[in-house]
Amino acid sequence: MSGKSTFHRASRMDQPAEVLGAWHFRSGAIHRLIPPWESIRVIREAAPLVDGARAEIEIRKGPVRIKLIALHGEVDPPRQFVDTQERGPFGSWRHVHRFLPEPDGRSMLEDSIRFDPPLGPLGFLVQRPLQRELARQFAFRHARTREDLRRHEEIAARFGERRLRVGVSGAGGTVGRQLCAFLTTGGHDVVRFVRGTPRAANERAWNPSDAERGVDPKSLEDLDVVVHLAGEGIADKRWSPERKRAIRDSRVHGTEAFARAIARAARKPEAFLSASAVGFYGHREEWVDEQASRGEGFLADVVEAWEGATDAARDAGVRTVQMRFGVVLTAAGGALAKMLTPFLFGAGGPIGSGAQGFSWVSLDDVLGATLFCARNPELHGAVNIVAPGALPQRGFAGVLGRVLRRPSFAPLPAPIVRLIFGELGQRALLEGALVRPKALEGQGYRFAHASLEDALRLELGRLHTDGID
Repeated sequence: MSGKSTFHRASRMDQPAEVLGAWHFRSGAIHRLIPPWESIRVIREAAPLVDGARAEIEIRKGPVRIKLIALHGEVDPPRQFVDTQERGPFGSWRHVHRFLPEPDGRSMLEDSIRFDPPLGPLGFLVQRPLQRELARQFAFRHARTREDLRRHEEIAARFGERRLRVGVSGAGGTVGRQLCAFLTTGGHDVVRFVRGTPRAANERAWNPSDAERGVDPKSLEDLDVVVHLAGEGIADKRWSPERKRAIRDSRVHGTEAFARAIARAARKPEAFLSASAVGFYGHREEWVDEQASRGEGFLADVVEAWEGATDAARDAGVRTVQMRFGVVLTAAGGALAKMLTPFLFGAGGPIGSGAQGFSWVSLDDVLGATLFCARNPELHGAVNIVAPGALPQRGFAGVLGRVLRRPSFAPLPAPIVRLIFGELGQRALLEGALVRPKALEGQGYRFAHASLEDALRLELGRLHTDGID
C-alpha cells in the first residue's frame, strides 16, 4: 500500500556547523549538489535563501520534462532550512536540512525527507526504487560537500583567508557553471562574462570574435583573477576545414581579447588563468610533463596558438597560467557522458588498439586546481591539470566497465573510428599521451581523486549508501 515514506542521511564534517551552514546558504549550492548523472536544469535558485524563497528546476526523464518548484521555510541561518514541494511529481515532499554542531568543534550534516511517492494509489510500486535513488543521490551530495569544504579550508590555511573577485568566461559551460558555484559557495565573488546583453548585476558583456576590442579593459579593473574557459567544443562535430577554423579562432581570438584588455586595464588583475589542453603533447608513447616539447597535429597547433594568445597579459606583468586540462570526467557532459550509453549496453571497450594514453582529471580537481592556481603566486606558465594516474585507454575502459558492472571488451576498431569521425577520431580518440601533473605535485596540491575508480564512483553515483558516515 502507498503512504508516507521517509529518508534520512547524516554525515560528520570536519568543519564547524557555521561553516557547513554558510556553504549551503550561499548562491551556487544547488548546482554543486545536483547529481551529475541526472538531467536537471536550474531555472531559478532560492537566492537569497529566506522564508518564502522559491527554487525552480526542470527534470528530464527521457522525453518527459517535469517542473519542480520548492518553497523554502523555517529558515534559521546557519542552522537549518526546509523546502517543501509547491509543484512537482510527488504527492508531497518535505526536506529538512540541518547543520548541527558536534562537541569536538566539528559538525553533522543531516538530511531528513518525508514524502508521498508519485502515482497516487500506485505509489507503492516506486517506493523502493525511490529509496535507492535517494540513497545514491545523498551519498553523492554529502561526499561533494565534504570535499568542497576541505578544499576551501586547505587553500585558506595555506594562502590566507581572502575573498577573491573572479571573472569567468565560459560560465555557462559544464566546467564553467560548476566553477562559478564552487567559488561562490566558498565565499568568493564571481563576475560572469557573457555574449550579448548582460541580464544580471554579476554579468558583463564580451565579444569572443573581436581579438582587439572584445573585452572592455574597465570591466576587469575590479577583478582579482580572470579565468578564461570559453571556446568551441573540440569533439562536438566532425572536423571540416570550417569547423577546424572555428575551433582555432574561438580559442585564439577570445584569449587575445582578454589578454589585451588586461594589458590595457588601469588596475590589472593579479592573475590570468586561461584554459588550454594536453593536446599540446600530441601522440606520445613516453610519459610527459610541462617540460616536454610540442607534439604534432592539429590539436598541438591549436594549443600552441591558444597559449601564445596570452602573451599580452604576461608581458604586462600579470601572472599568467595556461591550464592544460586532460579529459575532464563528469557524467554531466563531455567524453564520459558520451561513453556511458555504449558501456551501459555492454558495448564499451578499447578504442583502436587501446594503447594510446588517456590522461584524465575529475571535475572536482579541475575546480580545486583552478582555485589553487589562482591563489598560488609560484605557479605560472603551463600547468598540467591532470590526475597522477593516467593510463592507456583500454585500462580506462576496464575501470569504467567495473564501476558500471558491465563488460568492457567490445573493441571499436581504428578503421571504423576513422570512417565515422574522420580526423577528429584519429587525433582525439586514437591518439593520446600519458601526462604527469608535475607543477601541481611540486607545489603540494592534494588531488581529491588520484584514483580513477574513486572519481568514477562519485560521478556515476556508485558510492557507499548507508545512512550515516
